[in-house]
Parts: sequence; C-alpha cells; structure tokens
Amino acid sequence: MLIDFNSQNERVFEGMNGGTGRVAAKMFMNSSGKVIVSRIEPGSSIGLHVQGNGNDINFVVSGTGKAVCDGVEELLRPGVCHYCPKGSSHTIINTGGQDLVLYTVVQES
Repeated sequence: MLIDFNSQNERVFEGMNGGTGRVAAKMFMNSSGKVIVSRIEPGSSIGLHVQGNGNDINFVVSGTGKAVCDGVEELLRPGVCHYCPKGSSHTIINTGGQDLVLYTVVQES
C-alpha cells in the first residue's frame, strides 16, 4: 500500500498533549496503527504522555531535539530512532533552531 503524504493537508496542533508551541502533522490511520509525518517547530514540544495504544517508533529525518522516555533523556538527530513501548511515558522536545521532522509509526496492539 502506498501512503502519499504529499497529497494530504497538514494539521497544526497548539500545545499537543500539554506541550508547548506548535506541532504540524500528516497522518494515516487504520486498525493496525498509525503512520505520521510531523514537524515540531523550534522551541515546541509534544507534552509528556503515556503511550497507551501501542509502541511508538519515531525516526528523525531532520532537526535536533530530545526525547525523555520513563525519565531517561535521549538526544535526537537525523538518522536516529526513538522507541517508546506501550505503557511508557514520553515527551519530545525540539531544542534546535529548525523544525524537528519525524516519521512515526504507532503499532496498535
């Protein structure tokens, strides 16, 4: 199956999950999970939340930031992947001067 994010409109969220600033996203969903392309603007974050529906896999395309998963801080840069298993708590913060772009897959269980 082909998912064409180029043909989707981006949705912008203010204070996503209680975070700060703006996060823009394009999303595909079905009963197996979600595939998301997101842009976290400089100084913005996805707030701390419990990963309730499934494992969350975030591949960093561009930008820099940090993830905190169950209290452990991880530095994010292009080419690395942040993995948050179901039931864990995490946040993602853009600490750089450009958008933090992520491809995310949420595996529903």
